[in-house]
Amino acid sequence: MSDGACRRAQSQRGGDSTPCRRAQSHVVGVALLLAITTISMGALTAGVGSVVESNAAAADADRVTDSLAAIDPSKSTGVERHDLAFGEGRLTVEPRTVRLLDGDGVVAEHEVGAIVFEAGDHRVTFLAGAVARGEGNASILDETPPIATGDGLLLVGLPVLNANGTASVAGEGVSATLRTDTGHDRRKLGRGEYRLAVETATPGAWERYFAETNASASRRTFAGDEHGSVVAAFPGERTGYLVVHETELGVET
Repeated sequence: MSDGACRRAQSQRGGDSTPCRRAQSHVVGVALLLAITTISMGALTAGVGSVVESNAAAADADRVTDSLAAIDPSKSTGVERHDLAFGEGRLTVEPRTVRLLDGDGVVAEHEVGAIVFEAGDHRVTFLAGAVARGEGNASILDETPPIATGDGLLLVGLPVLNANGTASVAGEGVSATLRTDTGHDRRKLGRGEYRLAVETATPGAWERYFAETNASASRRTFAGDEHGSVVAAFPGERTGYLVVHETELGVET
């Protein structure tokens, strides 16, 4: 019965219309409770779905980090294969440049290539032998590059990735193999005051790493680069060595 009909019936009987108002309030209250419950359940379901997706992406990032860390051109020669698997995401090879400089300018410059994996808001990058997680200033290094300093010495190991064909894979339930074929070229640079410039989308990770090696880090953008570089200045004069680990990279699916 509608509120108006209820009140007319009560008036004809000479009764109070308060029960009608109470009944109406009860109906409105039940409807409001059902609406709130429906909205809450929808929000809860969406929240659970987001947590599940985030956890899955984090697990994929962990697996890919382990696979990329296993690629160590500084310790391998010839052909090696590394299994790679993730539930959902995208892996590509992006251009990056690494430069070694002294007081006179650029001593060596190499297009090194970076393997980049992205899943949701998770990002993993293999660059110059290092593996970084995250991006920007919030990034961290899970694997450090093959760079060594000693008393008056600087040894820079530089993995250079040359991607063969389509070195990318994306989708759901991906299972692939990274194939590497590595050779080495060692070069003595002589004495000098050296700086190493790494073009990177994870500058925070590289700055913290260089600080731990007693190098002072700054940022600089070189002409033609997509990203800025972190430039590490190693103190004092040193005898420099550069070992380029030329690595042919392919993705087999």
